[in-house]
Amino acid sequence: QVQLVESGGGLVQPGGSLRLSCTASGSIFSIYNMDWYRQAPGKQRELVAHSTSGGSINYADSVKGRFTISRDNAKNTVYLQMNSLKPGDTAVYYCNAHREVIGGTYSYWGQGTQVTVSS
Repeated sequence: QVQLVESGGGLVQPGGSLRLSCTASGSIFSIYNMDWYRQAPGKQRELVAHSTSGGSINYADSVKGRFTISRDNAKNTVYLQMNSLKPGDTAVYYCNAHREVIGGTYSYWGQGTQVTVSS
């Protein structure tokens, strides 16, 4: 029912920056939690940034001080600003929207966008 479309990935040199975007098909961001994950080939998907509908934010230790998650509820868009990128940040990045209610959980994923950090 909820469609997420991601964009903003690409090839960047170490130390460079990228901003990823994830836009939802409906006005859901005011009540949904929004997260960013990443997955490199042969490795498990890992949570890199988390935000709740109430405004709480948390980051993985590996990206603290370099990545910033933010929302624009009027545009139904969540962003991941990535600065000081390292080769270890190379992965497919996914956004996730989820909301826990009585009887279960609503959870939606974007298609992913490739980020490659290389000189």
